[in-house]
Amino acid sequence: MNSTTARRAGVVAAGIVTGLVVSAAPALAASPAGTASLGFVEFTKDGRTNSVPTQASCSVEGPTSSSAPAVTDQPDVQFGGGTSSCTTKPVADDRTETTSEANGQGFELSALVSDGGPRLKIGSWKALCVGTEKGTNAGWQLGGLSGFTDLPTQIPTNYVHQVKSKKGVVLANVTFSEVVLPEPNDGGLAINAVHFRFTPEASVSGEVVLGSAACSPTP
Repeated sequence: MNSTTARRAGVVAAGIVTGLVVSAAPALAASPAGTASLGFVEFTKDGRTNSVPTQASCSVEGPTSSSAPAVTDQPDVQFGGGTSSCTTKPVADDRTETTSEANGQGFELSALVSDGGPRLKIGSWKALCVGTEKGTNAGWQLGGLSGFTDLPTQIPTNYVHQVKSKKGVVLANVTFSEVVLPEPNDGGLAINAVHFRFTPEASVSGEVVLGSAACSPTP
C-alpha cells in the first residue's frame, strides 16, 4: 500500500488502488480500541427504502471476527459478502498491537441509472486500522472499479468524486479514503474506504459506506 506518516497530528494520504494513513498521540477513551465492518446501505429511492444494516462487525473486545453472506434481495443495489477480524497480539516489553480489518466484495449500485447516471461497481474493498503504542495506522484497498470516470492516478485522502448524469447533473458525491480524526485528537482514527452521499438532484436520498475500520493507540 502507498503510505504517509504523521506524528501527533493526523496527516493522511492514499492511492487509486491502495492507501495508508498514520496518526500518533496519547490515547484517550474517545476512540474505540479497534473495530471494523464491511459497511452498510441506507437509502430511499422513489419512496422505497433500501437497507442493509452494518455487515460483519468485529471488535478487539469481542466478537473478534465476523462474516456476512451476499445481500442480493435489495432493489437497486447488491452488497457482496465478506469477513472482518479484530485481533490483539503481544509485542516486545509486554506491549500489545491491534489489527482491525474488513474485506468485502461484489458491490453494485444501479439506483442512479434511471436518473441517467452510471451503474457503479466495486469488485473488492478493504479497510484496515492498526493500533500500536506509538500511534495508529489505517489503510484501504479497492479493486474492480467500474462506472467511476476520470479518477486521478493517485487518490488523495478524503477525495470526493462527483457521479454525474449524462446531462452533467451531479447525482452523488463519493468520498474515497474518508478519514475521520476525533476531536480532541486522542491518537485514534477511523477510515471509510468509500462513502456514497446522494444529492438532492437524484431520485435517491441517503448514503452507502463500504469498508470501515477504527482504532486507538495501545497501552
